[in-house]
Amino acid sequence: MTVVFECIYDDERHFGLGVPEAGAPLRLYPLAGDTLAALLTAAAGDGADTADLLTRGRAAVDVPAADRHRARPLPPLLPAHVGDALVSGFMMTHNVKVGAEVPDQPNWFVKGLGDVLKVPGEALSVPGDAVAVCEEAEVVLVYVGDERGTPRYAGYTFGNDVTDIGRFKQHAGHLSYAKLCDAGVASWLHLGEPPRTVTGEVTVERGGAPAWKGPFTTGVDALHYDLPTMMSRLFSYEALHRPGRVHYVYIGADRSSFHAGFRIGDGDRVTIDVASHGVRLSHPLVWTRRPGQD
Repeated sequence: MTVVFECIYDDERHFGLGVPEAGAPLRLYPLAGDTLAALLTAAAGDGADTADLLTRGRAAVDVPAADRHRARPLPPLLPAHVGDALVSGFMMTHNVKVGAEVPDQPNWFVKGLGDVLKVPGEALSVPGDAVAVCEEAEVVLVYVGDERGTPRYAGYTFGNDVTDIGRFKQHAGHLSYAKLCDAGVASWLHLGEPPRTVTGEVTVERGGAPAWKGPFTTGVDALHYDLPTMMSRLFSYEALHRPGRVHYVYIGADRSSFHAGFRIGDGDRVTIDVASHGVRLSHPLVWTRRPGQD
């Protein structure tokens, strides 16, 4: 399966192929004014090898391992203007969370625009008056609006849908507030169909030492709902149609540290090791100032 990523190198957008190994050199290709989203759209309709089409006619730029810090990773297909990206998701989608009586479509929520997405290493902001915060290790589907605005599937990545679950538990109608935390996202876009099974482990560190660990299972097979139906119903709404808009849709999570009785605190670091796909996300969590604080 082809995997692509984007980064800023020498003040210009570049892309690369595959998930680079830690400490290894990078091979990048300048976008030179193009967008990766547009290139992928063109490649999808060609039928030829995607990697070959993306790199054809582009001179490779080899970045030594010692200079990798100069390549700043970006969320997959992030538009130049963060207002052209919408970050949203579904809740209570997994079999382990669904009760006897369930709606025919899970609840949908909005987390924000493109600036709520944080790549590994960046801090995830949490409202200062949060009640009880948890991580949510999830598959993230990425869609791009075509020339008519209809969202078209581009690929998937992985993320951490940080949630004030305590606020939601206090009042189910406050889901929209509970979700207004930053979202972690991996830089690697996998161009295949959404994965059926994803497994890994979450580690929460406090003061530099592990404070909680737990496994997770997600992916299409873990969902109570039919994923194509979920997405087609969501994108049937014209309000979500805009040419070039990039949608990042978090499709729900397994049980979290909250369900195990653990409470994440300000300054904790959450690491999601997606072992089945060789992807790792690690973020410190930072509480913002509470309302009224100086």
